[in-house]
Amino acid sequence: MKALSILCFALLILGCSNDDATNQPPDNTELYFPPIGSDVWETKTPAALGWNETAAQPLLDYLEEKHTKAFIILVDGKMVMENYFNGHAASSLWYWASAGKTLTATMTGIAEQEGFLDIDDKVSDHLGTGWTTAPLAKENLITCRNLLEMTSGLDDALGDGVTPAELQYKADAGTRWAYHNVYVKLQDVISEATGQTYSDYFNAKLRDLIGMNGGWFVSGNNIVYASNARSMARFGLLMLNKGKWEDTVIVNENFWNEAKNTSQNINLAYGYLWWLNGKSSYHLPQTQFQFNGSIIPSGPNDMYMALGKNDQKIYVVPSKRMVVIRMGDAADDVSVALSDFDETLWEKINALTN
Repeated sequence: MKALSILCFALLILGCSNDDATNQPPDNTELYFPPIGSDVWETKTPAALGWNETAAQPLLDYLEEKHTKAFIILVDGKMVMENYFNGHAASSLWYWASAGKTLTATMTGIAEQEGFLDIDDKVSDHLGTGWTTAPLAKENLITCRNLLEMTSGLDDALGDGVTPAELQYKADAGTRWAYHNVYVKLQDVISEATGQTYSDYFNAKLRDLIGMNGGWFVSGNNIVYASNARSMARFGLLMLNKGKWEDTVIVNENFWNEAKNTSQNINLAYGYLWWLNGKSSYHLPQTQFQFNGSIIPSGPNDMYMALGKNDQKIYVVPSKRMVVIRMGDAADDVSVALSDFDETLWEKINALTN
């Protein structure tokens, strides 16, 4: 990544068209799903995949050097690599930071398919008017879809707070892409629409159905998720399989497809709270500058990504039938969610897998 890109991508908490054949995950019959409530997880060896095994140790050395705590590679749902470093263990919980935004996106899709909301609803339909300090006519332009896209039009320069006083008008909704913590209001929308706490609804409709562990905790102005690395991998596997756990639909395929494709025409590399690789250009937080090229040039073009502060990562790669997980402290002692670490990491993964 260019140095300018790195500086611009300070996440606070943190090309491919929809019909691109390479952007289709495998049929679920090709995928293995670990059983619910069990530590059993079938494995597949790098040798069985024809990988370059001599590249494995340099990858692991790099991960350990870069303050990684957990690293997982799944192929066809099976565990190919599972490594823990720096005092972390398989049972250890760790925060997802902004990688957890994708959980909120998924829960929004679930609430919509159950008839509790429509993503084109005005946010004020669920939260009432006055949830921002924008003029009423401007506030009423903001839909749940805008929060999923990061096109609320609210001022992203005012920090992480989401009280009305901190949610101020900058531009009409849908006309400006800006990474903004206002997305957390979707959790309030879901709670109001379903009549349940966000945590209870999440547990019943997502976490428990795919065998994740962990829970939500308050961090500053955010509700942040923490789990073990295998839970993160389970979620990545769900997304690889078009929102289904085995044959059970968790979130419908239409929403899944929209979520992992370009959601608006300003930042081509952003779906519904997912980052998208392989696009012709991208925007980054705290700037309106358009960067040309792919976010991670060494990464697969069809990869979609959950990215969080201090290098929490979920990479989903349909063309490789692969999910990659990284948890840990910041790789380079800075809190940006995308840095040279991503580029070098994928160079090393490619050396192993190609």
